[in-house]
Amino acid sequence: MTDAPRVILASQSPRRRELLTLIGIVHEVRPADIDESYMVGETPLGHAERLARGKAEAVHASEALVIGSDTIVVVDGDVLGKPKTRDDARVMLRRLSGRSHVVITAVAVAYHGELRSAVEQVDVTFRELTDDEIDAYIETGEPMDKAGSYGIQGYGATIVERVNGDYFAVMGLPLNRLVRLIEGFGVGYAFGPLRA
Repeated sequence: MTDAPRVILASQSPRRRELLTLIGIVHEVRPADIDESYMVGETPLGHAERLARGKAEAVHASEALVIGSDTIVVVDGDVLGKPKTRDDARVMLRRLSGRSHVVITAVAVAYHGELRSAVEQVDVTFRELTDDEIDAYIETGEPMDKAGSYGIQGYGATIVERVNGDYFAVMGLPLNRLVRLIEGFGVGYAFGPLRA
């Protein structure tokens, strides 16, 4: 048995770091710097997967297993990115209040010159929110660095009524899919450390 590969997370997301740590995968962080603009005619699903793959490919590290991921929120066919201002967050949260939307998270793994990826789509439903609740949530600061202006793992957990699909994909990293991709390279996951 050879040594397990070094693992690099091509993301600065603290949530993704926490999730890898949660399942015992030791890793280092090296955020990828790629253009995240939409391409003409690109679907939300295609966009998320292209970005996840692009992040994994952008971090060059010989013999390392590199993980890239991207999460987007879609409602009525519109992609809700990260809010630039509190007013942006307010508009997004009002739009999501009392209804369902889709969270799309793509994950990609690059290893030994090969790249594999997968996408999870999750339906998420918010309860009705009053304007005062929206303002109070924005005051926590939590919405300001998250797609769709909310985080399901923090205060946002109190505004989500239902999740139909992979909860961890909503957090930003579908762990089951990730482990299956890693195993596809012949690297074992032993409920903690990876093994080659």
